Amino acid sequence: MRVGLVSLLVALALAGCGEDRTGSGTALLWVTRDRGADVIHTGTVPAGISALEAVDRELDVETSYGGRFVQSIDGVDGSLADQRDWFWYVNGLEGDTSAAEYRLHGGDVVWWDYRSWATQMQVPVVVGAFPEPFLHGLGGKVPPAVVVGRSPAAGRLAQIVGGRVAPRAPPGANVLTIVPGHGFRAARNGDHVVFTVGADDAPRLARNPGLARYRYEGLP
Repeated sequence: MRVGLVSLLVALALAGCGEDRTGSGTALLWVTRDRGADVIHTGTVPAGISALEAVDRELDVETSYGGRFVQSIDGVDGSLADQRDWFWYVNGLEGDTSAAEYRLHGGDVVWWDYRSWATQMQVPVVVGAFPEPFLHGLGGKVPPAVVVGRSPAAGRLAQIVGGRVAPRAPPGANVLTIVPGHGFRAARNGDHVVFTVGADDAPRLARNPGLARYRYEGLP
């Protein structure tokens, strides 16, 4: 089983974009419950340590499977019977290996969330760390970023994600597409992501990139 500010982040992340930052600088640590509805802890940890070490430095952690997976954080246990567990993300991308193996890069956001997996086990990418993963990607690999859409907010959003406005997305790019209506969602397609934001919400997101913080999808 898998186990499971705002403008400031943009400025800091852009400064280090494209560099190998393993072991250099700091990363952000978030610990939440129920898809980010309850924030348990936020803090800063050094880069270079693992995603598991990051949470173990700050909170009381118990592990399983020889120390490779998190069983409990601050007394909150994963439960097969209750179908609830700890899941971890880096820059909004769901971890696809043991958290003990992933080494944090400078500027990363490592997010541990305790939630039910009864109706959905995997959520490959979430919007709650936006403007990640556009700025730091995963494992230091950062695809080019493109904003597709005619909204007046497109230019500002392109600045926020460290990319450009284009009429269409080139293959392999991380894409933020402005679509009619409301909403903010993310999907993963191989090594890149496709975020969609409603044109009615795009100006609000451009003004406040952290509006979706700790959310799996949507805006307040």
